[in-house]
Amino acid sequence: MEVATDSTGVAPSTYNRNQELKDFDETKSGVKGLSDSGLPKIPRIFVRPAEEIACDHSKSGAARIQIPIIDLKNLATDRPGTVEQVLEAAREVGFFQVVNHGVPQSILEGAFDAARSFHELPKEVKAEYYGRDGKRRVNFSCNFDLYKTTYATWRDTLFCLMEPEPLDPEELHLVCRDAIMEYSKQVKAVGIALLELLSEALGLKPDYLVNMDCAKGHALLYHYYPACPEPDLTLGTASHSDPDFFTILLQDDIGGLQVYYQDQWVDVPTVAGALVVNIGDLLQLMSNDIFKSVEHRVLSKDVGPRLSIACFFTLYEDPKSKIYGPIKELLSEDRPALYREITLGEFMTHYYSKGLDGTSALAPFRLPS
Repeated sequence: MEVATDSTGVAPSTYNRNQELKDFDETKSGVKGLSDSGLPKIPRIFVRPAEEIACDHSKSGAARIQIPIIDLKNLATDRPGTVEQVLEAAREVGFFQVVNHGVPQSILEGAFDAARSFHELPKEVKAEYYGRDGKRRVNFSCNFDLYKTTYATWRDTLFCLMEPEPLDPEELHLVCRDAIMEYSKQVKAVGIALLELLSEALGLKPDYLVNMDCAKGHALLYHYYPACPEPDLTLGTASHSDPDFFTILLQDDIGGLQVYYQDQWVDVPTVAGALVVNIGDLLQLMSNDIFKSVEHRVLSKDVGPRLSIACFFTLYEDPKSKIYGPIKELLSEDRPALYREITLGEFMTHYYSKGLDGTSALAPFRLPS
């Protein structure tokens, strides 16, 4: 199979985008397969529209805006102060980083090793895990929304659904099995601690969000971003907000993660040993807009591979019956509900049908003002 690589020289009348998408998808080797081939240009399916690139340049942040860094070792001596920091970050930025979170450095390094080891397996081996039907608990793919978006992004992903039903380790490839299982256990513990802080930040009891099943299910997404020959023409991950309660991200030192804040793109700096935390759409809905789920993206780079591991806290396996809406204790005559109650199934169906198109997935569920 030969994938077209000329991003400008194919006449619109002869360019068949759907066929190129299909040809690329059927290789089952993802972006790494393209990178390994040594191509000098990116295929046309990855090229961003010129108007989007032009608009992007006008929104590149010049201001030095700091993403909050919260030291969890202060919990023992000043829990109210830490809660206040979490409230400020979740309300104003929607993103913060935590240090001294309790996950050993060896476990963090093991998570990176797992990402690299899987994605650098022979393509024939990875192809056994490749799919788009969303039915497998361990799934390798490139762009879950490949056929929906205006352009594909320069990233491969290993998706691992860890809970609510425990994942059978045998479903994972041997090269990453132990590291994934151990990191899953460690990051869940951090997630529960953060949910307690987020509950208190809303003025609720510490166990409120945990009792709402916000830690009952989680998935790990092991992202691999190869070096890109034309990084200015595409993205590593398109602009989006996360369709979960909240996300914990481990990123390496290459960088590229950006948050859209105060009408500009702001870098999330790499901090050794830190975990990046961001509010998801569901927690914005539940908090009635007290917390903010914000747009973020990943730039593509001419160096790599960039590695990151995202832990999405949400209920993937029980989406139909569980209903979520603005928390009643947060509502009053002066602060009425801004969203209607929804099932997780309804929300997730909408999110995946629209893909990462840069628009808020919450808009259809907002009540008329």
